[in-house]
Order: sequence, then C-alpha cells, then structure tokens
Amino acid sequence: MKLADRVSHFSESVIREMTRLAARHGAINLGQGMPDFESPQAIKDAACKAIQDGYNQYAITWGAPALREAIAAKVTKFNGIPCDPDRNVTVCCGATECMMATMLALVDPGDEVVIFQPFYENYGPDAIISGAKPIWVPLRPPHWTFDPDELRRAFSPRTKAIILNTPNNPTGHVFTREELSLVAELCQKYDAFALADEIYEYIIHNDLPHVSIASLPGMLERTVTISGLSKTFSVTGWRLGYCIAPPEVSNGIRKAHDFLTVGAPHPLQMAGVAALNFPDEYYAKLKHDYTRRRDMFLPYLRESGLTVYEPEGAYYVMTDISPLGWDDDTVFVKAMIEQVGVSAVPGSSFYSPKQLGKTMVRFMFAKKDDTLHAAGTRLKELQRMRKVA
Repeated sequence: MKLADRVSHFSESVIREMTRLAARHGAINLGQGMPDFESPQAIKDAACKAIQDGYNQYAITWGAPALREAIAAKVTKFNGIPCDPDRNVTVCCGATECMMATMLALVDPGDEVVIFQPFYENYGPDAIISGAKPIWVPLRPPHWTFDPDELRRAFSPRTKAIILNTPNNPTGHVFTREELSLVAELCQKYDAFALADEIYEYIIHNDLPHVSIASLPGMLERTVTISGLSKTFSVTGWRLGYCIAPPEVSNGIRKAHDFLTVGAPHPLQMAGVAALNFPDEYYAKLKHDYTRRRDMFLPYLRESGLTVYEPEGAYYVMTDISPLGWDDDTVFVKAMIEQVGVSAVPGSSFYSPKQLGKTMVRFMFAKKDDTLHAAGTRLKELQRMRKVA
C-alpha cells in the first residue's frame, strides 16, 4: 500500500516516541511538556460540576459562548488585542489544532511560510499538510536571536505567513518588541500574516514583557494569535486552545476546525471559564514557581558537563552535548534513557535539515521539586557516558 505523499515527508512525533521509551525503561520523563504535579483544584472542581450540570453534549462548534466571552476579556486585558467573542474567537482542540486549522484556512499549496528554527516539531508537518513551502530562518545560541538581514531575505512576494512562537519552544527565547516590530514591518510590506503561537505567554523568567504582535500598529488585521489553557493551568490533556483572528479569517478557521474535530469537550470548556477568572495572583505565582524550578534544575545540567542555554521563558532548556564528546543527539538520548534513567528530546527534531541539531538536546522542567532533584542526581552520571577522543 502506498500512503499519501503528504505523510511521507515527516515521521511520528519524536517527543512522543521518547516518552514511550522512557516509560519502557522507567526513566524520568523530561522530554514531553507535561507536568507531574496537579492542576488547580478549582478548575478540576469546575469540570466535575459542569459534567453534573449537564454540559455533556456538543457546544457551539467554535466554542461555548461563556468561554469565548472569558477569552475575549482576557485577550483584551492581557494581550492588548481588541477582541469580540462572536467575531474573533474560535475554540479548538488544543493550540496544535489551532495552528493546523489556521494554516488550512490561509495557506494555499505553493505558498511560502517563514518559520524560525529550531521550531516546535508540529510546524514543519503543518506546512507540508497545507501544501506550503517552509522557509527557515535560524535562531542562534546563546540568546537564540535572529539576523535581521536573514529574515528580510526570507520574505518574498510568495510569502503568505510567518509562524512565531513566543515564549519559544524549544529555546525559551522571548521575542522583544524590536524583533516583533521588524516582523510586523515585513508582514505589511509583503501582505503576509503573522501566526503567533503564544501558549507560554505567562511563563517568563525575567522582567521582559510578553508582547503580542497583534497589538503592534498595523498588525491587528493580519495576525492570528493562538493560545490555550494547557500550559497556564497544567491541563495538557484537556486540549483546549483558541485562535484570535479578524472576522473573515475566523470564518475560515471555523470551517477547517468544524471538519477536523467538530468541537472541544463541552464540560472542559465550562471549566475553562472558571480558570480564566482566576485572580492576578495566580499568574504571579505561576511565573515565580517556574522560574524557581528553572533555577533549581539548570545547575544540575551544568554539573553534568552539558553546555546550557538559559531560557528566558517557557519551561524548556536547550543544551549542547558536544562537550561530552557526542555528535548524535538521538543515540545520546536513547543511551541516557537506558543508562542514566532520564529522558529528553533529541534536538534534531526541531531542525530542518535534522543534521543542524545533531548536538542539541532539549530538557523540560515542568516537574515537582522531588522529580527535578531525582533527575538532577541521575544526570550527574552523564560523566560516565563521556566519550574520549
């Protein structure tokens, strides 16, 4: 049997593959971005109540009205984006579906889509499935910034969109207002859209502000802002994401979404309303707790002999394994799982061509303190895996 060409150009998720391998060997999973601590009790109680209150049938395809109203209020206040719940908000099954539905709504086969790399592993397949040609622009360590001239050269009359992820997965880079202003300038010059994945918007480890590109002059009508509840409220399994888009684009996203998944789970949407009404103190504590976890965990990585690129946001950290004498990230991670008992993600899964990431490995630190300390103790054993030239 010959499969469709569109699925022959990418593999299954390396992140999920490493999770299965970690489970098989009893390793601590610092690969897939899911916490091992509980989500807030109030949001769990709200989900149970919604089920008991009868919210068990389809909601409106593009989102329960109460949730869209809560999202619109949050986006207006926090992101600085004027937002109408009926015209601008579409609720999808996670931010991942948001991006896919948006690509299907906006991109025609042959269009070019600019993507910064290293990139969240779904963006490449999203471009392929929608028929787009990805144009890669590198983010370079140690600060994971881009060369303005390289970005300018990436744009052309064929450019339909650029994908942004800030705070960035996998690097932790928080795009500055200056960086986003150049992106905005190029989008307007070439009549292109910005597809802004902002799922980690509340997790920033310093005084940098989170800037939504849709809030910049001239960008409201050419930006789709994507976020969700998974990371902010530690409910990655709920699959609640949302798109904020101009009305005409929202209509296209809703059409694609309708025939991809129909709708997100109704009772969980109602619980999302409760979550989005949490007080400001919740978000301050979220930021503090993740910064504390980062500062607790990174010294273990440094002590293990890895080169560590300190993240500004999100809950991932990129490392370089070459100081330990390794030059194959996938072989290294599999050996680390089997010999040390810690899982991570090979960096090559975030690059195209994959060879560009062969000495990079991504760890995540959305874990309990005890888990991070246990992983850190095991990681000291990486010295035993050092290769001598």
